[in-house]
Amino acid sequence: MSLSYRDDVLQNCTPDLEVPFPQEEYDERLRKVQAQMAERGIDVLFVSAPEGINYLSGYQCEWFQAQSPKQWPATSGIAVHVDQPTFMLFDTEREWVLSRYCSCSKDTRIFPPDSMRDGQAFIIEQLKKDGWLKGGTTVGLELWSYRPNRVLSERFEDKFTDAGARVVDGTEVLREVRWVKSPLELAAIEDAARVADAGLTAAKNAIRPGVMELEVYGEMVAALAKAGGENPAITQPVLSGKKANAAHAMSSRRKIQEGELVLVDCSGVVKRYHCNMARTYACGDPGQDVMDYAARCSASMKLLGDLIRPNLPVKELYDTMKAFYEEQGVWQDRGFIGGYEMGIAFPPDWVGNFIYDVASTENIDRVFEPGTAVNYENQYFMPRQKGLYFMIETLCFFEDEARLMSNVSYDLEVVG
Repeated sequence: MSLSYRDDVLQNCTPDLEVPFPQEEYDERLRKVQAQMAERGIDVLFVSAPEGINYLSGYQCEWFQAQSPKQWPATSGIAVHVDQPTFMLFDTEREWVLSRYCSCSKDTRIFPPDSMRDGQAFIIEQLKKDGWLKGGTTVGLELWSYRPNRVLSERFEDKFTDAGARVVDGTEVLREVRWVKSPLELAAIEDAARVADAGLTAAKNAIRPGVMELEVYGEMVAALAKAGGENPAITQPVLSGKKANAAHAMSSRRKIQEGELVLVDCSGVVKRYHCNMARTYACGDPGQDVMDYAARCSASMKLLGDLIRPNLPVKELYDTMKAFYEEQGVWQDRGFIGGYEMGIAFPPDWVGNFIYDVASTENIDRVFEPGTAVNYENQYFMPRQKGLYFMIETLCFFEDEARLMSNVSYDLEVVG
């Protein structure tokens, strides 16, 4: 008897492979994760965060059940054993075809059809069957991940505990490993910088009086896609007028007016690696006081470019930049001055695990090692409530140099 169309597709359909990196890259990533597990005393790690799943396997999809109904719980993920040569990818039948073309998994296990997306019992059963789960096994769960939600996370913990395991927080395993990136990862961020520059340029060219914020946003998104950029993990704002003082606002049908500032924040995305850039533009003359103030802020970027180098101490960056801002007389007007790790991200967030804040002592004993990438946010409230001098740049630290990744000017440009 021949297979139904449905079964033929689910069992046999394999689109052309779209795994972002060579197998050797993923083999090395698995070894790094296992080394971290061994250091932390974790025997089995269940990876539920989309970023971690992607890091280990290349897997990506449009929907990770972040706010799913109770009947469709977010239980798919990857199980890693500290000393086994391959991981197990667990997924629903609905993603069977997807998992074959966009992951390097050599051991994919599909939930039984009658369980739909609730694979918790199946996962426990499979781990037991292969000897990965027994009395005394230490299991790490990503307790700081939004996925799965609290109810499902507690159910996972209960099921592992009932199976005789000791459950610990394994969140930091993938987050720590992902901090230092390989040359191939940095190359993806470099390409994402090219994409981000295209988006900023298109936005700048679309700004003029009477144009809606959403129209500028649309031109930016089209340019990002035309340059090969993927969907970013955060909605990218175009904000005008007094809204330019609220960096996390949303673009709307508001029409840009003559003399207003327009804040544009975007991220180029290549192979899910993000490169965040933002600039502020003036739609016509905003006034000499605003232009002069912005010039003092943008001058800091020349200093930053000269300062950064591999293994730059975080404290040195703090001290140098703060002293410059104080000298320029703008420090008291600061918004956020600092940044966070850039890398793999999926909606709803591209903010990475490592953060630094020039106005604090956060991570003051760390250095920016070769292989790291962070953004730098330079935010200052300008005269007459005109808006922020809002500038974001991405910094990459290579083995023999460090670079500001954008080719777009840091000055407050008058456009439109």
